Amino acid sequence: MRMYLSSFRMGDRPDQLLALLGGQGSAEVAVIANAMDAQPPDERRAGVERETSELTALGLQPTELDLRTFFDQPHQAVAAVLARFPMVWVRGGNVFMLRYALARSGADTALTALIRRDAVVYAGYSAGPCVLAPSLRGLEYCDDPHVVPATYGMPVIWDGLGVLDYAVVPHIDSPGHPESQALGVVAANYDADGIAHRTLRDGQALVIDGEDTRIC
Repeated sequence: MRMYLSSFRMGDRPDQLLALLGGQGSAEVAVIANAMDAQPPDERRAGVERETSELTALGLQPTELDLRTFFDQPHQAVAAVLARFPMVWVRGGNVFMLRYALARSGADTALTALIRRDAVVYAGYSAGPCVLAPSLRGLEYCDDPHVVPATYGMPVIWDGLGVLDYAVVPHIDSPGHPESQALGVVAANYDADGIAHRTLRDGQALVIDGEDTRIC
């Protein structure tokens, strides 16, 4: 597996992200922004533009892959598109909205398969890393799960992708971030309940490259 899991936006070590691409400095990147699907369209659009601008500044070629266009299609459709990209960038927002979009589009199964056979670099921040955990329970202290039934009339999915055997808790000890205090409580609850997790401050990223896992 190759992953660059940032606490907030690009983090302080984008060079580590590019290194995971093995020199493909102009690689195509699928930007998944469905964690923002409950936001007003103009806010969502501005969020996508910010991501694409930052990735373009690194020399990459980002394209938004809106999972909503694959809702209720055969899952092979999104799998075929994802397979064309050497990297996906999954931005922050509401982790429950992201999880729902991944499931309804079939991207959860497709991405998990690509990650496990090391066919894609999985990168992103906040909700992007959070969704990889075995379970999303506990994150409701920070993200509102009720936006899923309010938006789609469907139940919340509490299972994470299970790609990691621990949770990633971003924005810890990051006073400039509005969710820092809430996620501090999430981490404390995980400690109390014996739930495996790793914490990140804004600026940090968890980098996974095969057997090598490090925070930088």
